[in-house]
Amino acid sequence: MTSDTPEKKQWYRRRGVIAGLLAIAIPAVALGWWLFSPLFLNKTVVEEFPRAAAAQIPAGSSAQEVEAEMLEAESENSTATDDMPETDPTKLLAGAFQGADSFHQGSGDVGVYELDDGSRVLRFEDIDITNGPDLHVILSPVATAEGRDDVMASGYVDLGSLKGNRGSQNYDIPDDVDVVSGEWTVVIYCEPFHVIFATAPLS
Repeated sequence: MTSDTPEKKQWYRRRGVIAGLLAIAIPAVALGWWLFSPLFLNKTVVEEFPRAAAAQIPAGSSAQEVEAEMLEAESENSTATDDMPETDPTKLLAGAFQGADSFHQGSGDVGVYELDDGSRVLRFEDIDITNGPDLHVILSPVATAEGRDDVMASGYVDLGSLKGNRGSQNYDIPDDVDVVSGEWTVVIYCEPFHVIFATAPLS
């Protein structure tokens, strides 16, 4: 039985080192891409206004067709519906996004609406916010949010991941959250790094 030559042993060692480096490098590159690529990419999500988004759309009909039919029906029955109660969402609170610093920027309007069924929705209109990894929409019970302690103040509510850093979107507010009472701020918050990207005080 012949033993491996020194050259072959050296080649085995080199192959082992390369395999070890690749085992470290590939996950590191994937993690780096997940963390930092959103800073250079934008995601636009445009959702309809809460009433239209909540409407039941018949199978085979587009949202535009339903909206056109609703407008036509309203014009034909305007005299019959004059005495009916208004069913449009009621705007309870409003705000506007502002950036947290010179790098993390934000703009666009924010509104809290009450729908005709009593539920409440947080609505973003024409937002443009610096993108980032794992951004969340937080309702924080403070007048201004400047750091993690403010964002995570007692009673804060996480409404879920930001759907897109640009566009117009809806976020359901839990029934047990009385956002009308007290002072509240909408915060776009980066979970991995505990960084505020944008805030919108509500009033």
